[in-house]
Amino acid sequence: MTITLLFVLLFVLIIVGVPVAIALAGASLAFILSGTVPPMVVAHRMVNGVDSFPLLAVPFFILAGNLMNTAGITERIFNFALALVGWMRGGLGHVNVGASVIFAGMSGAAVADAGGLGAIEIKAMRDAGYKTDFAVGITAASSTIGPIIPPSLPMVIYGVVASASIGQLFAAGFIPGLVMAVALMLMVAYFARRDGFKRDQPFVLKVLGLSFKRAFLSLLTPVIIVGGILTGAFTPTEAAVAACAYAIFLGAVVYRTLTLRRLIRVSYDTIETTAVVLLVVGAASIFAWILTSNRVPEMAANLLLGASDNPVVILLLINLILLIVGCFMETVAAITILVPVLLPVAVHLGVDPVHFGVIVVLNLMIGLLTPPVGMVLYVLSRVANIPFERALSGTAPFLIPLVLVLLLVTFVPGITMWLPTLIYR
Repeated sequence: MTITLLFVLLFVLIIVGVPVAIALAGASLAFILSGTVPPMVVAHRMVNGVDSFPLLAVPFFILAGNLMNTAGITERIFNFALALVGWMRGGLGHVNVGASVIFAGMSGAAVADAGGLGAIEIKAMRDAGYKTDFAVGITAASSTIGPIIPPSLPMVIYGVVASASIGQLFAAGFIPGLVMAVALMLMVAYFARRDGFKRDQPFVLKVLGLSFKRAFLSLLTPVIIVGGILTGAFTPTEAAVAACAYAIFLGAVVYRTLTLRRLIRVSYDTIETTAVVLLVVGAASIFAWILTSNRVPEMAANLLLGASDNPVVILLLINLILLIVGCFMETVAAITILVPVLLPVAVHLGVDPVHFGVIVVLNLMIGLLTPPVGMVLYVLSRVANIPFERALSGTAPFLIPLVLVLLLVTFVPGITMWLPTLIYR
């Protein structure tokens, strides 16, 4: 079997509805069986693919996000954001973005943001008279901030695959995440002016103070996680454990909303999600090993570099490839397969691996908002009880500011590299 047939088989399996992990492992196994490599290589590569200490952060960050959603922490964050920016025109749209920025410093997963905060945000916006399409659109777009602002599950996966510093990757995503938030708030302001949105509530300093007091311990979560990583107090993996311990402390001791039954249910959900993620990582590692052993990264690099001698054109092609793949493939699998192929090209162009990590993750987060995969859209269509197509149409206008930020991050490295350079280099 040739590499071309390997890709054809993979995409056929995905198109007919086979889960991504099974499609990757099945196509890889078929390729190996057609050659002289022992089938046992599949098992070895899958085990080696997940045998990484930084990957321990994955289940703990997933558990932390689930705990915060269950313990009522997300509701406190939303109420604080409402008091802070709810007085602006289209206030709940701005609240939506602000709450996602705060929650991003806790979970690092777009789907957790969409499923947790999304249910609160969409209900509040519907009750205030906003159109459901607009509510779903801004909720979907703002959820992509989660994996950009640290901590970030995709950044952990990228760091493992690219052998890059996860601490530097976390630092690199902070400013681009804030830029995304500003761009989305500008889009909300445009809709507010165009459609005549009113202010949802007056600004009352006392209300802001009370909501801040009520949410203060919750707001300390990103400070503990991000501050601990950036100051070197603990590694990203240890930060994930600290986030879980703090969330359990808040839910069980302080707020007393986390019962033993809820903790067990959250643990089961975390185990299920973690198993899926690591199965994808293991299966994708086999596929990536086949590509590497057959010199596909080298051929792809020569092809891209031969297409043009203009770095701008090549970076635009890389972004286009990532956007297209993000439409069809789950984030973890896409990172594991594409990074070994595209990173050498980016490094040849003088792009820092840390900077390239933010570019990759941002591209794939936009992919979460596009069909046919569009995991965030599927989650929100269920939350809002609307068809997938309607969720897509509501989200489409918000792809414009996200793509503009992507181009800005790609071609202005200082936005990404200033903070990691300041802290680590």
